[in-house]
Amino acid sequence: METKEKRYVVGMMSGTSVDGVDAALVEITDEGMSLLAFENKPFPPVVRDKIFELFKAENATVDKIGYMSFLLGEIYAGAALSVIEKGGMTPSDISCVGSHGQTIWHAPAYISPDGIPVHYTVQIGEGSVIACRTRIPTVSDFRVADMAAGGQGAPLVPFTEYLLYRREDETVLLQNIGGIGNITVIPAGCASGDVFAFDTGPGNMIIDAVVSHVTGGRETYDRGGERGKRGKVSEELLRGLLSDEYYTLPLPKTTGRERFGTQYTEKILAKQRSLDLSDDDLIATVTALTAKTIADAYERYILPKHRAKALIVGGGGGYNNTLMGMLSDYMAPFGVKVRTQEDVGGNSDAKEAVAFAILADCCMRGETNTLPGVTGAEYETVMGKISLPPKGWRR
Repeated sequence: METKEKRYVVGMMSGTSVDGVDAALVEITDEGMSLLAFENKPFPPVVRDKIFELFKAENATVDKIGYMSFLLGEIYAGAALSVIEKGGMTPSDISCVGSHGQTIWHAPAYISPDGIPVHYTVQIGEGSVIACRTRIPTVSDFRVADMAAGGQGAPLVPFTEYLLYRREDETVLLQNIGGIGNITVIPAGCASGDVFAFDTGPGNMIIDAVVSHVTGGRETYDRGGERGKRGKVSEELLRGLLSDEYYTLPLPKTTGRERFGTQYTEKILAKQRSLDLSDDDLIATVTALTAKTIADAYERYILPKHRAKALIVGGGGGYNNTLMGMLSDYMAPFGVKVRTQEDVGGNSDAKEAVAFAILADCCMRGETNTLPGVTGAEYETVMGKISLPPKGWRR
């Protein structure tokens, strides 16, 4: 970094679980970063429902996408101002805001129906609205620059994980369990080009969808893993789910709701009926799917090159005790202990929001903020589009 001056940045993330906006106020210097304040602002139920509608291509008309992008801009702006106030600061203290936005479609594989190979991604949450409401320069729409350079536009957090977690004498494994599960591998003493990362498969996404279905929407996730704990894993259903070709695709690879969303869940619910499984048995089985695919990914893609002693878990999945217990059991044969971000002095909820604060800080200073070896891009890029407050506004 170019300067030792402190920079205060807000990072925001809303993921595939669509729980709400995670907002982190971060202090950044040459020596590192410190988390000063964090908040989660849940989406109003009606907004959450409308976001989910956009995950189905037939519902995602341009008027609905445009409306939701600007509405989310307002919501994100409110979250940014709230966390700034919580941190005892004012907007004039903040150098920039970094907002990941809400992914509604991610298509990393190239297609060429018109003769030109193209891949694409769509995140909404208008950065110009955030900049106008907060009066703070805002960086948004990060993924597209990497995809333009030939990458998959994901995962992006490994760039910041390399900066924050690299060790000379230990291989570090960082597993995020949000809607999708993704793992970052930072080999001992590595250079940035040695880091690799990929999506392991569904994280909380299918668990949440099943819980919502069986409770008629009264519950949106398995609190503490209590429902999964009461159930018994169906080995037959689990074997079938593990046969999905995604789990054996070569790296780099990423996935999302396009593969493991509503239609996939509907197939699982149909299997529940044919196998006569209880609701709790079904929840236990899809919980085991998340844990098993993480362990299988370690065995298939990581263990042949790098042996680790611990797996550090972040994201909402870390609060599901049944999931964490299953993951510990599946990783035990490899000699890998499962720990949480809190076990190492971190914050499971804030991790990704912090990452987008750092990515935004790099963008504002014109520094590259990608790891091409992780995303598959041909070269490094400066990710993010900058929206400035209206000229003449005083901060």
